[in-house]
Amino acid sequence: MIRVTDPDASIRFFELLGLKEVRRLDSQQGRFTLIFLATPEDMNGPGERARAEVELTYNWPSDDKAPEVYTGGRNFGHLAYRVENIYETCQRLMDAGVTINRPPRDGHMAFVRTPDNISIELLQDGVLEPAEPWKSMPNVGEW
Repeated sequence: MIRVTDPDASIRFFELLGLKEVRRLDSQQGRFTLIFLATPEDMNGPGERARAEVELTYNWPSDDKAPEVYTGGRNFGHLAYRVENIYETCQRLMDAGVTINRPPRDGHMAFVRTPDNISIELLQDGVLEPAEPWKSMPNVGEW
């Protein structure tokens, strides 16, 4: 589970990784929304729990308070996500305006961040040879 401040932005980010919304729960009493995402391969059917899910928690802001700003451990450490082609995935993310914080210089691993600054580790399924422009790209920010 990761806490998010903008559910729509977070969903768009995870859709770039191939995840789709599986189900959603709004709790009026608890003043939060839970959004569950999964890959198509892990889905069991509309509204049903998937085999593996990412849970986004959106805590509704109070009328008299600003929304909580999450830092470090309050939201999460990082998620690791296996991708079919790390170069194509990173290019799709870059084309959508996502910064590649640690490029896949080795053809195996990259890091990006969600709109809420959650670190996402992308891991290549199998092995790709190091390739340009990735192997020459510098790190950007923290990952």
